[in-house]
Amino acid sequence: MNQLLHVSSSPHIKDKVTTSSIMLDVVIALLPATFFGIYQFKIKALFIILTTIITCVLSEYIYEYFMKKTITIKDLSAVVTGLILALNLPATVPLWIPVIGGIFAIIVVKQLYGGLGQNFMNPALAARCFLLISFAGRMTNFVFDGLTSPTPLVVLKNGQSYELLKMFLGTTSGTIGETSTFALLIGAGYLLIKGIIKLTIPLTYLIIFSIFTLFFSPCSFDFYYLACELCGGGLIFGAFFMATDYVTSPMDRKGQIVYGIILGILTGLFRFFGTSSEGVSYAIIISNLLVPLIDKITLKGGVF
Repeated sequence: MNQLLHVSSSPHIKDKVTTSSIMLDVVIALLPATFFGIYQFKIKALFIILTTIITCVLSEYIYEYFMKKTITIKDLSAVVTGLILALNLPATVPLWIPVIGGIFAIIVVKQLYGGLGQNFMNPALAARCFLLISFAGRMTNFVFDGLTSPTPLVVLKNGQSYELLKMFLGTTSGTIGETSTFALLIGAGYLLIKGIIKLTIPLTYLIIFSIFTLFFSPCSFDFYYLACELCGGGLIFGAFFMATDYVTSPMDRKGQIVYGIILGILTGLFRFFGTSSEGVSYAIIISNLLVPLIDKITLKGGVF
């Protein structure tokens, strides 16, 4: 009874699934949105995607090399961070912006807090928010069909209507990877089929946001408006690809439901009561910060 037991750090469950295989599946799931973004925004989008991914991988390698840490670029987590960040950028940004964003995501948010599994918020989203605060003009400059144009959510916020089919297919202005709901849902379906994510977080998130929209948006109980809000901005992208991040989301189902509720409410507050027409990125990183508290309350042995 007096034996000392050595308990290693998490995770404790042994499985054939590896970090690199999970990350590869995420990359595959993002390919439809990536290819559509390149088709939509041409060669500039491709350059931004490649620049961001290369910056993230090199940042991780250089930091770990000089800090004499194990080199982890083969786990593909830096590739996923770079790809998600790139898909959250407008195709109009100069290439030095994804470089700054990639360095911030990997060095400041990921590596300085211990590397993969230790970061307190999603690195790609943290970098996007950093870039939005630092370079607001460049990060909100959207061009479609050669013309500077507002995103569908800006149009909706100004009290005008927008064609839902265009929003669903993605023939609108926006960031490289967020415009096509159809492409994102194909990728989300792949992740669900492969068992990489579960529906708990995205479904709770989308249901709560829908309820909030029906009651508190400028167009109460307008289901066409609700459909446009669901297809607009980074909501589908965030719900399936970023809010479900293993490291920064709650561990058990009860916590994930609470997390999804908070996400839906915050996104609604930011979209309908804030100055910005979007709100997904800020909603997710704020909710990331609440995850330790959510886990403490909902996990067995917690407060309740």
